[in-house]
Amino acid sequence: MSIQVENITKKYGEQEALKSINLSLNKGEIVGLLGPNGAGKSTLMKILTTYITPTSGQAVVNGYNINENTLDVRRSIGYLPEHNPLYLEMYVREYLFYNADIYKVDRKKVENVITQTGLTSHANKKIGELSKGYRQRVGLATALLHNPEVLILDEPTTGLDPNQLIEIRELIKEAGKEKTVLLSTHIMQEVEAMCDRVIILHKGTIVLDKRIDELIQNQIIEVEFDFRLEEVAFKQLPHLIKVESLSGNLHQLHFDTEEDMRAVVYDFAKEQGLRTLQLHQKSPTLEKLFIELTQQK
Repeated sequence: MSIQVENITKKYGEQEALKSINLSLNKGEIVGLLGPNGAGKSTLMKILTTYITPTSGQAVVNGYNINENTLDVRRSIGYLPEHNPLYLEMYVREYLFYNADIYKVDRKKVENVITQTGLTSHANKKIGELSKGYRQRVGLATALLHNPEVLILDEPTTGLDPNQLIEIRELIKEAGKEKTVLLSTHIMQEVEAMCDRVIILHKGTIVLDKRIDELIQNQIIEVEFDFRLEEVAFKQLPHLIKVESLSGNLHQLHFDTEEDMRAVVYDFAKEQGLRTLQLHQKSPTLEKLFIELTQQK
């Protein structure tokens, strides 16, 4: 297990940024960390990287306790903070040599990460001359330089154009084949495209922790009858987890199954003596789920 978090709580005065967080991440997982502003995402990442200490609880990263082995933790992770701190007056290759010396890494590895992150054509340019996308590449190259087992990336795709998003996404997916990647983002589509698993934080607590393929298994049937039914009437349907009554006689039925439930709903309507005016299947989106979970008080 690459990361194990047990009952981590962080208080700033009377404000609880994190409330007894428990989670574990395995090698080879790319995990997306979602949450509204102030949910505790950056706080959790800063604790795991030992930049701040928890008020209570503990975590182990790559076998090292964050409270007792801070230097070992830092050596074993690659960290890209939200505001990527770079020396803009330095050249790309020079900056990576500088970091290689800090990590006591053979300078030959600099050329490897330059190639890996697509920086070859920009290696002799000043960082200050680079676009936002290429600066993110430099940050990722720095995080990968010492071949860490865990990558922690805080908003790695913020401010990138669509082409840059695709490039950085592919870099992260490639790195995730051999490493554990924990990344935070506000872009739901990036989580769906990159991640194996999603964790949603809300007000310092975990409100969802599921694999992406498990989320996709749920389905929504939108159906309109010629007569409006009360929600209780749908309870006899198998695998039903929620009913939403929309305008008119339109209903959204949420099922927890891979089975196509359209025929079941159609047969149900026939048994009830109802005419089906429309019936179609919708895929639940991570964005919709996020809104539902983070609008709770």
